Amino acid sequence: MSIHPIMQKLAAKLERTDLPEFAPGDTVRVQVKIREGEKERLQAFEGTVIACRKGPQGTFTVRKMSFGQGVERIFPYNSKVVDKVEKIRSYEVRRSKLFYLRGLRGKAARLREVERAS
Repeated sequence: MSIHPIMQKLAAKLERTDLPEFAPGDTVRVQVKIREGEKERLQAFEGTVIACRKGPQGTFTVRKMSFGQGVERIFPYNSKVVDKVEKIRSYEVRRSKLFYLRGLRGKAARLREVERAS
């Protein structure tokens, strides 16, 4: 099933180009816009990318440990809530979905760091 040509043009126009290239296994810091009443502020969510979905409605899932509890958040690529994404470090992984990290703790959850071109 292919996408209609008009939908392809619309998706290409709406696609964000300010986000860096990152892949599952990378550690990223996502600056999220938080609205509190009339004020708006940025809050950082830093963790490991465990999944990516491409396309016009693509998303990426970031997992972090907060006070010993695993927290995952799914961010749409084209969301206005996501202000900025910074790639902090890259790790070598052999899978595209890292859901197995959910069951690992401490040293078992480590990934092998690799130097990638930013």
